[in-house]
Amino acid sequence: MARDLTKEKVVQKAAELANYLGDVHQLKLKDLAAALNIKVPSLYNHVKGADGLIDALRIHALTQLDDLLRDAVAGKIGDEALMAAAQSYRAFAHANPGIYQLIIQAGEPGSEVERIGRNTLSFLLLILGSFGLAGDEALHVVRGFRSLLHGFVSLEIAGGFELDLDLDQSFERLIKDYISGLKAVS
Repeated sequence: MARDLTKEKVVQKAAELANYLGDVHQLKLKDLAAALNIKVPSLYNHVKGADGLIDALRIHALTQLDDLLRDAVAGKIGDEALMAAAQSYRAFAHANPGIYQLIIQAGEPGSEVERIGRNTLSFLLLILGSFGLAGDEALHVVRGFRSLLHGFVSLEIAGGFELDLDLDQSFERLIKDYISGLKAVS
């Protein structure tokens, strides 16, 4: 396994383990090495220790989310595009509970994390253009949208919704209400 091991394979296995554990910070290099059937020092050929692994996982998570958003929104505009973006964000969080938390922090200026974040932001701004929003107004809306999504999925993943009420319906209503608010101000 060590001969055909790549950084991508290391990061993919780390993401799988982190998602299984439910928290990336529970992932230990020794456990990752064991899962890859290598010794811990061999990991350093692919990532720069625990911090380097976290950085690589953050890039992996952001890239996955960006790809999911673009695929979900392809061919859609307006309400339909924003709803599809919201649903794909939520699906990403559920499918990746261990690495989801890594997408929250902004990247350092000039970093790969910042570059991916800017690509995703540009994409969301295009969607908001179909609502007639641009400039600072659109940026405020993106912040609100991101906060709305993160709040809901964080509470949902943590088991914060105990009422016997359909969560899918609650989520859809939340996004529809947000979109209605956008239309009222645009």
